[in-house]
Amino acid sequence: MSTHRMQLLLDEDRHRRLARVARSRGVSMSALVREAIDAISDTDDSRRRAIEAILAAPPIPVPDDPADLRRELDEARGARRFVRDSA
Repeated sequence: MSTHRMQLLLDEDRHRRLARVARSRGVSMSALVREAIDAISDTDDSRRRAIEAILAAPPIPVPDDPADLRRELDEARGARRFVRDSA
């Protein structure tokens, strides 16, 4: 249930686009604004979880020589490509 009222000023073009999409979906313009806010929040939450997972991951050994690192990455990419191609 909505408990807060908000006043929003839109330029003519945004208002027209919002009204057109609302009509085509059969929902109110307010519902579209709420949906947009939810989409932003979901994206932020997903990014935050991804960052937390990366930061929580155990450290991995990295070769001192950049050429060795490139070789390892190329081998890993080749193996991944092979698995994808043979599926």
